[in-house]
This record gives sequence, C-alpha cells and structure tokens, in this order.
Amino acid sequence: ELENQLTTKSKTLDELKQSLALNGSAEQTPEALSLRIAELSEMMDSIKNQVAQLKASMQSILEQWRVYDEAYAEVSLMTTRYLYCIDQCKPSVMSLEALKNQVKTLQ
Repeated sequence: ELENQLTTKSKTLDELKQSLALNGSAEQTPEALSLRIAELSEMMDSIKNQVAQLKASMQSILEQWRVYDEAYAEVSLMTTRYLYCIDQCKPSVMSLEALKNQVKTLQ
C-alpha cells in the first residue's frame, strides 16, 4: 500500500516538474520551485529506501513467526500426547476393600 502511495506521489511530483517547465510560476521563482522539487524528490527517494528496508524487515519477521507457529504447533501436539499417555499409564488407585474383593474374585 505504501509503495502504491509513493508511486502516486512520484507521478504527481513529475507532473509538477512538467508544469513548472511549461508554465513557470508568478508566486515563486523557477529556481526556488526547482530547488523545492529537488528536495521533494530526495525525500521521496529516502522514503522509498525506508519502505524497501521495512518490507525486507517485515518479511524476515513473518518468516520467524512462521517458524515459531510451526514449532508451537509441534510442541502443543507433543504435550497433548504426553498428557494422554500419562493419564492412561497412571495406575488406578483402589481402596483396600476394593483390592480385597478383586483378589477374592480372582481366586
């Protein structure tokens, strides 16, 4: 979105340059306008560079989050499996009387 806005602003700046070349200005001297347009062009280039750096940084961050999400999903699955195994492997606790009844039944 920022890149699209920068492209639009760059086109507007080019139109101003062309307008200045054709018409001039009664309010400011052409030299002053040319300097101002040059400053704006430098600012646009600087912003474009910043946006490119931001885009690269964001792509790196997105990749790190993707790796994190994959690791989190794997750890979550393993934790669930271990909890299930622990629950299934836990010896059932019976009262002394229940154990005596079971022994009688088995005998």
